[in-house]
Amino acid sequence: MDAKTILSRIAEVAESDTMAFPSTTELALKVQRVLDDPDCSVDQLAKLVQADPLLAARVVAVANSVAYNRSGQAISNVRSAVLRIGSKSLRGLAAAVVVRQMESMASNPVHRQMAMKLWEHTAHVAALAQTIARRFTHVDPDAAFFAGILHEVGGFYLIARAPEYPGLLDGEHGSLLAWDSGGAAEVGRAVLKGLGVPATAMEAIEGMWEGYLAMPPHSLADTLLLADHLAPVESPLSLLAGTGKEGTEAQIDVALDDSTLSGLLAESAEEVRSLIDALRS
Repeated sequence: MDAKTILSRIAEVAESDTMAFPSTTELALKVQRVLDDPDCSVDQLAKLVQADPLLAARVVAVANSVAYNRSGQAISNVRSAVLRIGSKSLRGLAAAVVVRQMESMASNPVHRQMAMKLWEHTAHVAALAQTIARRFTHVDPDAAFFAGILHEVGGFYLIARAPEYPGLLDGEHGSLLAWDSGGAAEVGRAVLKGLGVPATAMEAIEGMWEGYLAMPPHSLADTLLLADHLAPVESPLSLLAGTGKEGTEAQIDVALDDSTLSGLLAESAEEVRSLIDALRS
């Protein structure tokens, strides 16, 4: 079976809504659905979040991160954390739980290491996207964070399914080349659809898959692409496919004011590090 057929089959399974998630992920998806209700209350959201220790810990940790705790006053309860970060950020954190749980679906030790590295990449991209959105491209920072968390969700699903197709992640069948040349979009699109991701995030991630970074960047897709290019940890799938970001930084430096970009990264370094540490917890 060739790579294109394998990836199409994996996408079909994802789109058929047969994905099996741990209970924490099911709760995180329920939070997403409740957030779609304009009449949902803070108390309702807090009660849902408190039902799972992992999600509750993540919400409190992010609420106490530098990005959200400008006053330096720590909080220790879920309701206050939900109030501080707001419903849009809560949507992103719920998505982070979904993606982190997908990381744990990898059973092979080698694949598990790959999934862990992909999570590191994802956390960096999400944190950087939020910062770039707020200070540079001026799109919705929470939307940027949410899209950043989900931009590699198809990769996690691919890794989870890899044991069913020996050699899939070892370069056999030309699979990694096929992944980079359209497979990522096909599988990712199916998983995002299964998760019920909003259209705005879908469009931004689709734009990221197209790979065209406008200069100067201004859209949500540009924000994601810039964050992806600047993330210090690359996607292991891109590295294996031989499509790393070599030369990208030079291109960005030419197109943007290097001092402005350097200042942005230096100014936001603590904020990015704080968010990533909270997401890793």
